[in-house]
Amino acid sequence: MVRSLFFKEVIPFLSMFTLLILTTIVVDFFLHQLAMVWVGRYLGIAGTLLILVSFVYSLRKRKWLQSGSLKSLLKFHEFCTWLGSLMILVHGGIHFKALLPWLAIAAMLVSVISGLTGKYLLKKSNQQLSSRKKELLAQGISQEEVGKSLFWDALTVDLMKKWRAVHYPVTLVFAILSLIHIFSIFLFWQWR
Repeated sequence: MVRSLFFKEVIPFLSMFTLLILTTIVVDFFLHQLAMVWVGRYLGIAGTLLILVSFVYSLRKRKWLQSGSLKSLLKFHEFCTWLGSLMILVHGGIHFKALLPWLAIAAMLVSVISGLTGKYLLKKSNQQLSSRKKELLAQGISQEEVGKSLFWDALTVDLMKKWRAVHYPVTLVFAILSLIHIFSIFLFWQWR
């Protein structure tokens, strides 16, 4: 059971994050090899726009928009934020010139990790809890006994549901740091 849980829930989570980091390294490497490092500056703009566009899902979820399937908009949100994060990571490169952009990137990475946590771990945990409850009820065990048997699992799932308590504030911190970074670029960029 634990082995199955690991392969179904943890591996996809780690794979998506690892793929993001490895793809960033590969793209940054090739941009350096092709003497096209300047492309990274513009990838930051494109990545930021993609992440902004991904918030269509949040607008629909909060009923500020009336059209669009939540399920398809969630997939769109996940794709745009992953690709936008990749572009922003390439934009940041492996350069330690300023603290503010690195703080923004760190906040973005925590936001990506918390988003992936919500996507993989919470979804799978809910499915597993529901499945286990159905199994126990099918065996003729009373609702009360099922509740007692699944207490710790249900408590864990309830705690995991609070991932948004991390995701939203970290995303807000990322947004604020990004805006300060963008504002400082406009102030200090050599406009020649």
